[in-house]
Parts: sequence; C-alpha cells; structure tokens
Amino acid sequence: MDRRYSVAALWSMAAENDAEVDDELTKAQRRLRELKSKISTQSKKNFVLERDVRYLDSRIALLIQNRIALDEQQQVERQLEELELTEGTFPDERKRSMYSNLFFLLQTEPRHIASLTRLVSLSEIDTLLQTVMFTIYGNQYESREEYLLLSMFQNVLAAQFDSATESTTLLRSNTPLSRMMTTYTRRGPGQTYLKNVLAERINNLIEAKDLNLEINPLAVYEQMVQDIEEQTGQPSDLPRGITPDEAAANPNVQAIIAPRVEMLAKITDSFLETIISSLDQVPYGIRWICKQIKYLTKRKYPDATDMNICSLIGGFFMLRFVNPAVVTPQAHMLVDANPSKNPRRTLTLVAKVLQHLANKPSYAKEMYMMALSPYVEGNKDRINQFLIDLCEVGDFYEALEMDQYIALSKKDLQLGITLNEMYNTHALLLQHQAAPSDKHHLRILLNDLGPAPAQLPRHENKSIVLPLFSRWETPITDIPSAIADSQLTQGDILYMDTKAVFVQILRTMPWLSAGPGGLLDLARIAEAAATSRDPTMVRKGLKVREMLRQLEELGIVDARDGRRLMVEEVSQELVHLGNLRDKINTEIKSLEVVYKTILDHNNYQRSQLESYKAYLQNVRIMSGKASSKNNVQQVQGPYKFTHSQLEKDGIIVESNVPENRRNNIYFNILSPVSGTFIIALHYKGRDKAILEMDLKLDDLLEKQQMGVTQLDLEYVQLNVPKVLGLLNKTFLKR
Repeated sequence: MDRRYSVAALWSMAAENDAEVDDELTKAQRRLRELKSKISTQSKKNFVLERDVRYLDSRIALLIQNRIALDEQQQVERQLEELELTEGTFPDERKRSMYSNLFFLLQTEPRHIASLTRLVSLSEIDTLLQTVMFTIYGNQYESREEYLLLSMFQNVLAAQFDSATESTTLLRSNTPLSRMMTTYTRRGPGQTYLKNVLAERINNLIEAKDLNLEINPLAVYEQMVQDIEEQTGQPSDLPRGITPDEAAANPNVQAIIAPRVEMLAKITDSFLETIISSLDQVPYGIRWICKQIKYLTKRKYPDATDMNICSLIGGFFMLRFVNPAVVTPQAHMLVDANPSKNPRRTLTLVAKVLQHLANKPSYAKEMYMMALSPYVEGNKDRINQFLIDLCEVGDFYEALEMDQYIALSKKDLQLGITLNEMYNTHALLLQHQAAPSDKHHLRILLNDLGPAPAQLPRHENKSIVLPLFSRWETPITDIPSAIADSQLTQGDILYMDTKAVFVQILRTMPWLSAGPGGLLDLARIAEAAATSRDPTMVRKGLKVREMLRQLEELGIVDARDGRRLMVEEVSQELVHLGNLRDKINTEIKSLEVVYKTILDHNNYQRSQLESYKAYLQNVRIMSGKASSKNNVQQVQGPYKFTHSQLEKDGIIVESNVPENRRNNIYFNILSPVSGTFIIALHYKGRDKAILEMDLKLDDLLEKQQMGVTQLDLEYVQLNVPKVLGLLNKTFLKR
C-alpha cells in the first residue's frame, strides 16, 4: 500500500469526521450512521423472526391434520412468546474478558468461522448464521466488518471448490454454504438493491390481476373446459383426465398458449433489461462473491468455458438472490400484500425463464417451457455478459488493512450480542474442534473458557455489549507515530494536518470561504478564527496560524503565490465534502425507504405469529378430550388389532411372520400421553410382548412428509400413511 496515500486518506477522514464540527454534513453523517445502525439491528430481528415463523410453519404443516400433542403444543407456545431482548450485563468479569478475547479473534481472523461453517450440520447452521451475519459482522454498512465477512466467504468458497467432485453440483445443493450465501443476500445492502431495482416492475405486474399467462397445456385445457361449462351452463363434451401430450395437441389450447408465450417473453425481457441495467447498483459484496466464483472455477476447472462459469455465477446471483425475490416478493418486502393467483403464476414463470437464461436449461420435467427456448437461446449472450461484468470489481485487501488500522487505533471495538449467541458459538467451537493445535490462540481461549454454558430460556437471554480486544496485541494509540517509519517527512504530516484544520474551520465558519477573486485567503481565515468569539475556533485559528508559519519556514508553502497549492487542496476538499453531503442525503432518503420496508416486514411476520397463536388456541379447544379439566393426562387403550385385520386394511405391507402363525399374532396399541403411542406385538398365550415400539405423532408425520412410506417393526413393515390414519381414527377422534 502507498504509505503517503494511506496517511492522506486518514487525514481526509479526520477532516470529514471532526467531532468539534457541527455543520450540515456532520448532521447528515450522524443521521446516516443512526439509520444504518437501525437497519442492521432490525435486520437481525427480522432474521430471528423469520426463522421462528419458518420453524412453526413446518411444525404446524405436519400437525395440521392431527390434534396437537400437549407437549408439542406447549413447546410451540414457548416459541411464540413475544419477548423483546433486554439489556443486561455479564456477571462474571473474568469470563466476560475471555469472551471479549474470543470474539475479537473470531471477528478479526475469519478463517476460524469459515472452518466452523464447513463443519456444522444443516440443523445448526441457521443459529450460527444469525451470530455471524447479524452480530459478529452485523454492522452491514461498515466496510471493515463487510471486508472481514467477505474474507470468511472466500475461505469457505475455496474449500467448497477444493472438495467438489463435479461442477454441476457446486453451489446448488442445500449445504451450509448455500444457506450462508442466501442469508448474505438478505442483509441490508442486498435488500436495498432488490427494492430499488425490482419493486416497481413487480408491483406493476401484480396490478394486472386478470392477466392469465399460464402456458402449461394441461392447466390451460382444464381451465378451458371450466370456462365452456360456465358459459353454457352444460357439462362439456370434451374428454376428462387427458395426458399433457393430448392437451398440448389440442388446437384450441395451442391457440390460447401462443400469444401468452409471446407476452411472457416480453415481460421477462423487461425484467432482464432492468437487471442488466442495474449493474452499478449491485452491492459490492455480491459482485465480489461472483468474482471469487469465477476465479475459483477457472483454477479448479482450467478447461471450463465461459458458459460453464456463467452458469455457476448465475447459480448464485439469479438462483439465490434475484429469483427468490421475483417468486415471493412479499417475503422480500417488495410488495405490500401477497400477489393474487394470476400474477403469482406469472412471476413464477418469469423466474423460470430467468433461471434458464442463467443456467443450461433442462425441460425434462416441464416440457411446456420449451415454448420459450427461442427467447432463452436468443438472450443467452446478454445475460452471460452481465454475469461476467458483475465480476469486474477491485479487491479490498488494502482498504481492509487501513480499516483495521483505524479500528485498532480507536480502542473502542465492541459487539452487541446475546448470551445465547455467545454460548452457542462457544459450544459449536468445542463440539467441532475448530482449533487446530494446543498452542493456537483459539485453542488457548477455549481451554481457558472450559465447557460452554447451556442455552438460556428466552426470558433470561440478555443482550450485552462485549468490548473486543486481544490479550496478544497492543492497540495502536497514535497513528502519526505508528507510521513514523514510513517515507513521510515531518513536513508532509504538518502539511496534511494544516489542511485538515483549515477544512474544519471553513465547515464551521463557511462565510470565510468568500475571498478576493473567489480564492481562499488562508491567512485571513486563520486570523478570523483566532479572533472569533468561539473558544474552539480561537484555539484552532491560533494553532493553524502557527502551523502555516512553520510550513512557510520549511518552504513547503509560499505566501508570495498566495499559498496556491494549499488553497487548491483545501478548495478541492470542500467541494468533495459538499458533494459528500449531497450523496449522503440521497443515501439517507433511499435507506429511510428500506428501513420503513423492514419495519413493515417485521409487522407482517408478527401478524403471521398471531395467526399461529389463533390456530393453536383453536387446537387447544378442539383437543379438550385429550386431557381432563384438571389437565391430568388420560391413558387411552390398549386397543387390539389382529395380524389379518391389519394386513387386510393394507397397514401391514410386508410380514416376516410365517403364514401358519399369523392367526396367533395380534397388536396392542395404547397412548400413554397425547401424541405418543406404544405398539406392542403379541403372540396368543404369552403375557409378555414379543416386541414394543414407541412412536411420536410428529415422527410419523415427518416420515410421511419426507416420502418415507414404510415403518420397520422388525417382524412386519407398516404403511406410514395408513398407520397415521389408524391412529387418528382410534385415538385422536375418540
């Protein structure tokens, strides 16, 4: 890094952020910082809320057809507790200091987090991502944290490419890395981009509620039959239950689909044009990740074509970032209400075409999408060029070095974090043995901390402020002295310091800018400040007057030419600051919209939780029979079923019991508590069961959802859906 440039940049930052100046720029900067901080904080709240809603959604989807077990009901109700995190303190100062060291190390050396994300399971990744994306690197608009987070991504991506066996599966399967990439796009800058680029186009589309662009021949055929019957009031003569091929061959269906395909191509093209023209608005971090994908692909697969590379970049940018927002705009805060049926289907079809553009299209599952293949083939080059252009961004390593330098000099690095986030990260590091050796700093810190505390109940999970520091490093206390070993002379430093003070004076006393001939009169400005009524300005005026004299003695500035060089640089800095103020005000307007949208989305998520609460309240009323009025559980059963009866009903699909003994086999099923069942296999004449198995209703429902059709009882194989039907009929509806 150019040392002179670095220090000049530092002095320029000092002029921009002087604490003693309170002009319009300072106020705008303060407002921008507050707004960014609010967005970062609210983004984290939304992430946690979305995770809760997603969890409850999946559980209720499983239980929707069944009465909820009492213990499950209580567990879900606990999940729904509306508890805002309260501020707290860490009681053990020694432990607090250890955690301060640990999280400083994790934040400033991203390789440790990178290693951990590769080791955790999918069930653990969401909680870890909450801590990483919204806490450790939670200041989403602060370049230092952003660059450190991207360094972590680079590490994880490189490992993923190293371990990949084939390029077709890279970045597409549901892995911790893919979850990381999706979560990264949901941070403030990514959401701002989607809002600015896609919201207007999507909202225009969803206003056309009657525009039906369905091109699936079977769906078009069925709708056509329904329309005919509604118009005539008579059953249609057209055949029912036809195949997709037969529907596609129908001339009337073809006539309906042809103009729809044309219209769909036009709408998709308007989306494509909007995306391509937004290149400069794409957040730096997302473009930088695209760049890493490009170069990692080239290193891993030297013979990869541009199309192969673009397919992988598109797998991230389109599949993980843009398309989810097109398909579910309400979840990405782009629309006020859920789109109605027709626009929702149109958005899904648009997303399919965009995905085919960004990847090698496969029409095997949806042959009807072949109708848009001419459009896809005709626009491949356009989107590929855009995906390549996305990668054209510089690296951040030098900027990160400077940011780290400044951050360490401030000595006030801190982290807002919950106790459970601390304990969970601690536990994952121990569980997955993320530290390489006993002498490694991470291993030393983990050994000192000992076992990780258990997760706390929500009402005890306080949010604390954790100061960040390292016991192995000394903070930088004075930037000028720390860079004294560079090529900069004392005169260089004095010159930059003098310039910064003049800028600060003119920001506080802007009327002094109007000098003769429009040029600044530095001596007059110093004198005016030194003789003003403001003590701060008097001090600065006296100081800069002396500095100016020293610079003249050193021959660095010359009073005879009006100190031309200094005048030019101070003038340029003031122009820059004026432009900066306008830029900040523009950014504030944009972020205010984003912040409002994030708050609206938070309210939407909370309304979802209220709906779940109402549903659970209804379940509690409906399941009153499962428990008595004093809430004492009633054991139900056992109920007896013969082998032949269950075989006849299709519940037993396979039996290892010899046929001549099946008449002597029977099953007892009882429910000791609601939602839990014990199936016991008996042989006539014996008191003790041959086999017993405990079953949870949720486990069976999950098996059914995952497509597991059989339940193994060692001697017999049972049909999962029919077992559920039997349990519902026997226990839950009594």
